Amino acid sequence: MIDFDSVVGFEWDAGNQRKSEVKHGVTQVGAEEIFFNQPLLLSADDKHSDEERRYLALGKTSQARALTLIFTLRQGETLIRVISARDQHRKERLLYEQAPQ
Repeated sequence: MIDFDSVVGFEWDAGNQRKSEVKHGVTQVGAEEIFFNQPLLLSADDKHSDEERRYLALGKTSQARALTLIFTLRQGETLIRVISARDQHRKERLLYEQAPQ
């Protein structure tokens, strides 16, 4: 699905970053942390992939906060561009907790 060996960093849109932080209380650092912690559950977000392929990620921050991120890949799939970051909903949390550690 995603070749994380090719990913070299993150790209943030100022509006998306502000929305994630103000509306959902998720900092840029917190959102990025889930990509370095296990388990990380990924799926294609086909419902919202009209103009570009989007992905849904379920993960935890280093402080064990369970987050859901919507993101896309940019610049030849070398940058993760976070579109939205928020706390996991109940169904997402249940799915995440059932994932193999």
